[in-house]
Amino acid sequence: MTARRSLGTIDLCFLGTASAQPSSTRNHSAIALRLGGDVWLFDCGEATQHRMQKSTVKMGRIKKVFITHTHGDHIFGLLPLMASIANGAGGTVEDIEDPRAQSHGNVDVESLEIYGPLGTRAYVRAGLTYTHTLLGAPYVVHELRFPTDPLDGDQIELPPHTSELPSGPSPAAPILHSVPCVGYAVQEAPVPGRIDPRNYIPSIKRTKTPMSVMSCLQQGESVVLSDGTVLHGPPRRPGRKIVILGDTYDPSAIADIACSPDLLVHEATNAHLPGIDPTTKHTDTFESVEARAKSRGHSTPQMAAAFATANRSTKANLEPLLT
Repeated sequence: MTARRSLGTIDLCFLGTASAQPSSTRNHSAIALRLGGDVWLFDCGEATQHRMQKSTVKMGRIKKVFITHTHGDHIFGLLPLMASIANGAGGTVEDIEDPRAQSHGNVDVESLEIYGPLGTRAYVRAGLTYTHTLLGAPYVVHELRFPTDPLDGDQIELPPHTSELPSGPSPAAPILHSVPCVGYAVQEAPVPGRIDPRNYIPSIKRTKTPMSVMSCLQQGESVVLSDGTVLHGPPRRPGRKIVILGDTYDPSAIADIACSPDLLVHEATNAHLPGIDPTTKHTDTFESVEARAKSRGHSTPQMAAAFATANRSTKANLEPLLT
């Protein structure tokens, strides 16, 4: 996924990092990536919107939701969030009309884009249908199909929801977990190169050219001066890359597009922490904890660090060990 423009501030807000059961201090998985004024949400565990209300993340800024896999602790908060974002309601009585019951296919309203593995569309459609939820804005589900997935079909016999817009399947590479799971790489568009004014100002002053041409040069453009001199702006630099993985014991399939990220978010559900973690047994070793983690489709901090090192990550955050 590429951000079409260069962005100013990019930051992550960990709304939830808990695995399986939430606690009073840690919510289920959800990460908000703030890109300029927009928010892209990665996973949406139970009560994500509650955590959002206690944070500086604005729900109305959410443009895209990326589901890594359909385990409940990563998706159970999606339908309530959709209802809040799109002014959802449960319908009306008798002959009173509700405009939300009409199809949004031709309405010029920005749609919420949802990405996820096969089954995401069926989950959303069934949940909205059987809870009789009407939405005031459209949404679209982009299902990411693996090579072993069927090329078409939604895995559900229900007709599309009135707010659902059509979308074809998109190819994806899996990362290994106990169920189909995907990781995401967000690549910022190329950004202006670093400019050294000393390379340009003498020629600009000599030809009495307005200094405003420096803004063109900063963007990598070429400027022809009055005496025929051509000044070339610095080449654009690659934008920042952020890689966010779902639950996994082997993310090697995403290695090509995850190479050299500025930030890698990798899970570390199990860790050998004697005397600190009460679930660490006195007979445990690093090897036995790693074997147990792999058997459940998860990773340890050592496994996460090995992947980060192999992929030349600038920074790495471990999730769900974050507190």
